[in-house]
Amino acid sequence: MDSVPLWVPVLALVLLILLSAFFAMAETALMASNKYRLRHLAERGNRGAITTLKLLERTDRFLSLVLIANILLNAMAAALVTVVAIELFGNEEGVITAAAAIVAFLLIVFAEVAPKVIGATYPEPISIATSLPLQTLMRMARPLIWFVNLFVFGLLRLFRIRTGADARQTRLSPEELRSIVLEGGNFIPQKHRSILLNLFDLDTVTVDDIMIPRTQIEALDLSDPLETILEELTTCYHNKLPVCEGEINRIVGILHVRKAVGLLREAEDLTKDHLRELLVAPYFIPQDTGALDQLQQFQEQRERLGIIVDEYGEVQGLVTLDDIIEEMIGNFTTSVPGTARGDSVGWNAKGECLLEGSTPLRDINKKLGLDLPLDGPRTVNGLLLEHLQEIPEAPIALRIGNCVIEVVQVQNQAIRIVKLLRPVASRRLLSF
Repeated sequence: MDSVPLWVPVLALVLLILLSAFFAMAETALMASNKYRLRHLAERGNRGAITTLKLLERTDRFLSLVLIANILLNAMAAALVTVVAIELFGNEEGVITAAAAIVAFLLIVFAEVAPKVIGATYPEPISIATSLPLQTLMRMARPLIWFVNLFVFGLLRLFRIRTGADARQTRLSPEELRSIVLEGGNFIPQKHRSILLNLFDLDTVTVDDIMIPRTQIEALDLSDPLETILEELTTCYHNKLPVCEGEINRIVGILHVRKAVGLLREAEDLTKDHLRELLVAPYFIPQDTGALDQLQQFQEQRERLGIIVDEYGEVQGLVTLDDIIEEMIGNFTTSVPGTARGDSVGWNAKGECLLEGSTPLRDINKKLGLDLPLDGPRTVNGLLLEHLQEIPEAPIALRIGNCVIEVVQVQNQAIRIVKLLRPVASRRLLSF
């Protein structure tokens, strides 16, 4: 050591610390990399991303290489500092202790903490940049890695710890995918994020949640006078209408309004039989059918309108293809009187919201940010009647959860108008 200049061991120490930092940074970057982003880059032909994915397929070999290299480099750095300290200051216990403390500090700061923080901050760029050198080193050190892993896997089998592709395989649940979409706010436009979230929710939505209730169905009754039927046709807002005979539960077909209007212009003596000839068979949907399943059924059956019936065959409502699509992407059709769902829901300056009793609870929760229960009744009217166990005499107010609901108008055995008050922590009312 007397003939070796001091700068040589110093330079060797710096080189060893840099190499150790390289492996520490590469290890953290690869383990923190987003595999979906790497797959996207790999599909676009990025060679670094392809190599990185190959390394991640065998994390056992990669980790063995990194840990072997780090341990050897750190041991060499500690030995080098100790030898230089002894040559300069003598073989004393205090000198060796001080040398060990110095090399430990240098390795912790420059070879562990700092490079790992950098690797965790920029995982994909660093993992792509370091993948090719790491792959080359893995090929060169394959015999050593095999020898080390021989004992490692033997120890893991002793403790019955599974390894391999099956143990590493991960599948994202819908809830995890939903969290990814929510956390990607800076990268996904608000409208796109809303559509994706609605798609996740569609699996839990049934046709009952989005249907037009039977009381709001606009239908032609063939038992009415012909003049009444013709007047309804000429003032109709819809393209298709259910046609019943006597009552809504006796639906005999679906009438295409445009064809009926065309027949009005051509036929001089129009009769009800002419209208019957235009009817197509109604398409019935069982109650509680999933909205996503019904969307597929509409596609397979080439239908756009379905009548929802319960287990007794009683008509409960009507749902269209547009209703399901709007549940995913939001309202896009022309507003029709009496059919808009939740369009005008919103708090006013006083923190109040006036709603019809038939407003769906799902729309209220979505528009007002509330958490009203959805496992029972589907409308405000049904929710209030369930809690009150009677038809109330307005005005009356109660709190469900953290929301105060006031009954404003009751008509025809149903709650017609309600007022919601914005939740305030200081309100003290009887809760249900």
